Amino acid sequence: STLGSTSAMMQAEILNLYDPDRAKNITHNGSIRSWNDFISFWRATRQRFTANEGEGLALLSESFNSPTMMRVKKELMRRFPKATWVTYDGISDENIHAGIRLATGKTLLPSYDYANAAVIVSLESDFLNFESESISATRGFSDGRRMASETDPMNRLYIVESYFSLTGGSADHRLRMKSSRIGAFTVALARELESQGLNIPALKNVTVPGDVTFDKAWLKAVAKDLLDNRGASLIVVGRSQPPAIHALALALNQALDNIGATVSYYPAEDASLSDSQAFSNLTEDINAGKVHTLVIMGGNPAYHSPGVINFGKLTNTIRLGSSVDETAAACQWVVPQTHFLEEWGDRRSVDGTLSVIQPLIEPLHGGHSALEMAQVISTAQETSGHELVRRTWKSYLRGVNFEKKWEVVLHDGVLAGETSSSASISAKNKAISSVLISQMSKKNSTSGLELAFVSSNMYDGRYANNGWLQELPDPVTKLTWDNALILNQKTAQALNVEKEELVTVEVNGVTVEAPIWIVPGLADDTISLALGYGRTECGVTGSGVGANAFALRPGLTDYYIAGASVRKTGRTYKLACSQDHWSLEGRPVYREANLDEYKKNGNFAAEVVETPELSSLWTEHKYEEGYQWGMAIDLNSCTGCNACTIACVSENNISVVGKEQVSKGREMHWIRIDRYFSDDPENPQMVNQPMACLHCEMAPCEEVCPVSATVHDSEGLNVMVYNRCIGTRYCSNNCPYKVRRFNFFNYTKDIPETVKMAMNPDVTIRSRGVMEKCTYCTQRIERAKTQAKQDDNRQVKDGEIVTACQQACPAQAITFGNINDPNSEVTRIKKQNRNYLALAELNTRPRTSYLAGLRNPNPALPLSHG
Repeated sequence: STLGSTSAMMQAEILNLYDPDRAKNITHNGSIRSWNDFISFWRATRQRFTANEGEGLALLSESFNSPTMMRVKKELMRRFPKATWVTYDGISDENIHAGIRLATGKTLLPSYDYANAAVIVSLESDFLNFESESISATRGFSDGRRMASETDPMNRLYIVESYFSLTGGSADHRLRMKSSRIGAFTVALARELESQGLNIPALKNVTVPGDVTFDKAWLKAVAKDLLDNRGASLIVVGRSQPPAIHALALALNQALDNIGATVSYYPAEDASLSDSQAFSNLTEDINAGKVHTLVIMGGNPAYHSPGVINFGKLTNTIRLGSSVDETAAACQWVVPQTHFLEEWGDRRSVDGTLSVIQPLIEPLHGGHSALEMAQVISTAQETSGHELVRRTWKSYLRGVNFEKKWEVVLHDGVLAGETSSSASISAKNKAISSVLISQMSKKNSTSGLELAFVSSNMYDGRYANNGWLQELPDPVTKLTWDNALILNQKTAQALNVEKEELVTVEVNGVTVEAPIWIVPGLADDTISLALGYGRTECGVTGSGVGANAFALRPGLTDYYIAGASVRKTGRTYKLACSQDHWSLEGRPVYREANLDEYKKNGNFAAEVVETPELSSLWTEHKYEEGYQWGMAIDLNSCTGCNACTIACVSENNISVVGKEQVSKGREMHWIRIDRYFSDDPENPQMVNQPMACLHCEMAPCEEVCPVSATVHDSEGLNVMVYNRCIGTRYCSNNCPYKVRRFNFFNYTKDIPETVKMAMNPDVTIRSRGVMEKCTYCTQRIERAKTQAKQDDNRQVKDGEIVTACQQACPAQAITFGNINDPNSEVTRIKKQNRNYLALAELNTRPRTSYLAGLRNPNPALPLSHG
């Protein structure tokens, strides 16, 4: 599913595992109890359910796609047929699944093949960042933009969205539009496809509301592009849009011959998916007294749906959770939950591949998994997750030698050859038409203020206590340690508000205070607020950080709402932003061209700046022998997802400094993602550029250090000798790339013991008063060299050294290796004509170079719309 890469959230799970604020004890009404106490309580309570077939018992779990969990769930429901099991998520793909069900009559999971899509139309789908399967989506999309020469093909991305997403930043054409209008736009696009000859039976009697108009040139050009690429195009809709629009997208993909080519659908045979209607029914049953015992396994319903569950109506409440959160505070029994790196389990990926989850560490606090808790509720017997998984897998590993086959699966991680066949589907056109007619008849006001609920580094709030992600700048706003009410300059002027002004947002009588932050590119009369902040019970790091957007959200499947209002409070609120300047000011640090321009002039990147012949003031060292390390970053593949930043933090023990220090420009990230806007200020394009120490051969930092703390080694690395550094910061002042970080305070002296366990033992822990920066993961270089020496004293092979940022990158935009090896991958890439050096005119001679970015705009359209 991830193809070996990770996201920023996945990297940050290491800190979640070692979070000192994790739940550590089983408690009952606040008093510490033992696991045996809980088992005894449940055995006594369960007798009632054995007699009445589970009437009055309800379980609330997060969604899953697990053969073993599904088996345990079915066994529990057979024992207690009158019990209720509800699957619930604060953020989910329920709208997507419901739309597919409307269109096909089946519960299916979509799988998108972006690598084979020449034309992609995204309807508010941030598939490169916060949508499900974003890692594999990033790989496929980037593969479609990997250009070895000007003769290679390149995909084209159109996006329609209300807020500025990371995917929108990578788009070749972006149309800003209120979320509530995107459904009507999709119908208008379908009508345009029909007018150009495509047969779409699902459109029968479906019309665009008369009070809504769209850019006809945009519709015409996009429709023609889709038709010109039948079977190699893709229409994808984000989770924010209602089921009817997902159903229409399926019908359009079918009409365009894309199903089976760029999109496939797989049976959800072991999946229990989020069901907001079942959750609503459960809350009604609780209020009616029909449910008196509630078991909550994971999730955080008291935060996601505040006040919806009436805990006072329940006789018994049992909470399995990783922290003492808002839901735990309302429950009687609280049992610590294992982190997924501490537990046994299994999963079925979208395409049916089966894998086993194996613990990498014993549970730190004696926790139990949701799988083990479900088994206890079912049988009142304690069974290990390991045994439960083995029982399930005996049906997959049939015949003799189960133990041998089991060991092979544990070694491989997956069951080789076990995948599902994609489902054969046929769109139910009458059903789609009926629901579209209903959707288009709804009174969606095209005027007034609309609030969009958007995803963030906090996701559904589970990362709120994660300092790595709190300090990670939002990829568009560059805010840290807060969410804010995001709007464009025109809307800000209409509301008469300014940046960092604290306002009250009101929706349906519910109010939340949030500061203003102005970003170009949002739809007019749209304000957005990121979910996952405003936690009250999550730990010392995240409690009280930001505003709780969930409090304003009407329902679990609602991602935008009309009728929002904003009132001034007369106060201001300081926000910590890591980059508040948008322009390159004419300096070609980031270089980009349109595809047609590249085809006409393949050497455009090198010709942007005329670099005169430069000479040194001293005799230069010749880096011609031995290993010479270098890196290349493809800006056409990079999406700015920030996975590299958190991978670097985790690998190199980089300190979290907090909001106050970030606001002073003292963040410690060794690699940052610079974000720039260009073109029309109202409808800009956005670019992202990773920037770390470039390991200059003529390094300006080295010449000004009075104690030779920063020096060059024979392999071309700019290295730091920490015990020499006296903190003059001359090197930072002299660095034109601003990639050196000074450790102003000793952030490591009071680190809890559990957090120390998250530290990489191969990397020195730095204390106060030293300069630090990217080392090309020198610890990995040395490890590989040592291993090669032990293996018959051989040379390090190309690809044996993978830096942390390179390993994490889902776009495979980073290449590292020995540039003295003419056959290495990094050497091959550096020979491409898009390769250039940042600020080469300064004669710094960096070892890290960039491949210039490209756009593939449709010649029939201008670049900016809205």
